[in-house]
Amino acid sequence: MSYANLSIVALFIFCYSILSRRVARTPFNGALVFTFAGFVLGGYGLGLLDLAIDSDGLRILAESALALLLFTEAAGANLSVLRQAVAIPRRLLLLVLPLKIFIGYLCGLLLFDDLSHFEIAVLATLLAPTDAALGKAVVTNPAVPAYIRESLNVESGLNDGLCVPILFVFLALATGTAAPDTTPVLALELTLGELGTGLAVGLSMTTVMALVMRAANARGWITETWRQLPVIGIALSCFGVAQWLDGSGFIAAFSGGLLFGWIARQQKHEFLASAEGAGDTLTLLTWVVFGAAVIGKLFHEVTWQVVLYAVLSLTVVRILPVILCLTGTSATWRERLFMGWFGPRGLASIVFAVVVLNQNLPGGDIIIVTAACTILFSVIAHGITANRLIHMLRKYDNRAKR
Repeated sequence: MSYANLSIVALFIFCYSILSRRVARTPFNGALVFTFAGFVLGGYGLGLLDLAIDSDGLRILAESALALLLFTEAAGANLSVLRQAVAIPRRLLLLVLPLKIFIGYLCGLLLFDDLSHFEIAVLATLLAPTDAALGKAVVTNPAVPAYIRESLNVESGLNDGLCVPILFVFLALATGTAAPDTTPVLALELTLGELGTGLAVGLSMTTVMALVMRAANARGWITETWRQLPVIGIALSCFGVAQWLDGSGFIAAFSGGLLFGWIARQQKHEFLASAEGAGDTLTLLTWVVFGAAVIGKLFHEVTWQVVLYAVLSLTVVRILPVILCLTGTSATWRERLFMGWFGPRGLASIVFAVVVLNQNLPGGDIIIVTAACTILFSVIAHGITANRLIHMLRKYDNRAKR
């Protein structure tokens, strides 16, 4: 990054940070503001911002941001509320997630003649996970019922890791490195390896590091200037070690965060504040890069099929399974519709798109453009509607209580 780029990004972060509370009350969230700024200031706009970042650099940036967000959101979860409403996140993960992939696959069959069946399955899986960063405006807003916040938080925290083995199975089939008759064995190996290793790393490392941190803090060994870093170190260590051992870093980060929130429950907010800020900063930088380096390329490659699939992915593919699978729970139809709409696509899909890009699939360009278009639409639509729909849901809930 040149000094000009550094100056522009730093000044923009400063301006946004001092206005963050005011901006949070508007329809324009941080992701939307930074994506738009990246596009306007980047090479496809005014040309002031030259972010020549490669795909691996974008992946590492997005993964680091997502790992921190997953850890801190999990650590801040209200476990008592979650235990009472566990049926809803369980259905979101075990029923809604596979149904989203299936419906996304069917939509792809209707729209993309140039993609193979396995490439369409890759696209559907890539866009299945919801995003913890774009959903933060909802899961942290006390105006949203607690069980909805915790359910969406758990869904966004775990569905990334659950999608990893599914994505790798379809990639192996799409590239021909695995035969269809070996799929069940490959799926079982990947699932057990990814999830098992992720859980083992997240829980074991967090236990050791959190207990050491708590003991050091009790003895006064941690200075005020270094107090902001231990949680960041735990979160990134869980993620990095799990990935290093071929496990799911996302599962490790989220499970580690849940455990940290329980171990350090008396002081977790004191330690989490700075880590949350670091996660938000990395997230916003990711959106700047996305806007500056990715969005401009879309205009020359977007087709009506890509636009229609992106719209369907954010609406029918997400909302229909949520409404169907949550029928019979305590959620009203308005709350089911609310949870169905707030399934934004963001950092996880960016990470998965980079993985697909490096596979050089015959239909890889269509997959990447469709993914980028869906993420862009999600940033705009979910950012603009968040505050308004939260207000509407709160109004209906207040009426129902009277």
